[in-house]
Amino acid sequence: MTENPYASPNPESKPVPPKSNLKVTLLQVAVVAAVVTVIIAMLLPNVQRAREPARRTQCKHNLKYISLALHQYHDTYGTFPPAYTVDADGKRLHSWRTLILPFLDQVALYNKIDLSKAWNDPVNEEIAKTMLPTYRCPAAIGSPNNAYYAAIVGPDTCFPGAASRSLAEIKDGTSQTLAVLEVNSENAVPWMSPMDVDEQYLLSVRPKSKVTHTGGLYALAADGTVRFLSENLKESTRRALMTSDAHDTVGEW
Repeated sequence: MTENPYASPNPESKPVPPKSNLKVTLLQVAVVAAVVTVIIAMLLPNVQRAREPARRTQCKHNLKYISLALHQYHDTYGTFPPAYTVDADGKRLHSWRTLILPFLDQVALYNKIDLSKAWNDPVNEEIAKTMLPTYRCPAAIGSPNNAYYAAIVGPDTCFPGAASRSLAEIKDGTSQTLAVLEVNSENAVPWMSPMDVDEQYLLSVRPKSKVTHTGGLYALAADGTVRFLSENLKESTRRALMTSDAHDTVGEW
């Protein structure tokens, strides 16, 4: 009679591999696993280094996209947006990042926002959770709905606060005046939050500072150009780059 090929083997006749062979097999698996772990550990820094140029390129692209939106806003309203909007009591409501949404192909999202209520009011709560890749550096670590690009806010900057500034008012030259900076995770805020940075942030960046990219950070000038600022940039140059009408000399940067 032909043996049934689907029948279970007889437990009594089932061969048992020698214990010594089993030990050798487990030892081989352990050795291979250890070797693979070492190889991965050795390759990981190279992988990270290979990704960094792509991250820098994307970060620069994000700022360029923001620049285009800011200038389209300027073309429409005659000024850049204010750093933030306020209510009748002076309470901050919304960020410039919210105001330029229509120029970032986010008209539908913008139309859902109640601009008369604060960004973190319950009516705007769900919208605030939206992740916008344009506001996030790909090398950043932190909440996915945080913004890693902040305006430099101050009396003599491109973003004086609740007031708006036009290109014509930037007397020091639009190519010599910074508008927006890339910030680290400690200074990142929800993109709808009307909070940014002041001049102290750029002045504080030094070698060994916590920055998203090794060696410095990306910055957007008022004329729309994106530049990488070295962590070794002179303090006098940094100060000159942040003022819009101080008649100071920037020099090489």
